[in-house]
Amino acid sequence: MIQHKKATRCPAGIFTVGGRLKLQICYHLLSGTRRFGELQRLIPEASRQMLTLQLRELEQAGVLHRQAYSQMPPKVEYSLTEQGWRSEPVLRLFNAWGEQMGLAF
Repeated sequence: MIQHKKATRCPAGIFTVGGRLKLQICYHLLSGTRRFGELQRLIPEASRQMLTLQLRELEQAGVLHRQAYSQMPPKVEYSLTEQGWRSEPVLRLFNAWGEQMGLAF
């Protein structure tokens, strides 16, 4: 049986804490809608499985929107929801801090 970690909420209510890729995903979506392959190229340290898991969790939390198109090959696009956009100032501050530390998204 698989045990799932109970998700905890950020005190600011921004998004679920528990995945190290979530901040990076949200930061990259600030520049607009992205397809899965684009996110994979932007976050090369993320395995396909881990990226998929993190995207699903963000979708369930209401932070991002997943738009699937019924075509061949399959096309899926991700964008921030209104709730996701509320985290923009924090994401930009984290990125600026990371740049100073040499750890930018």
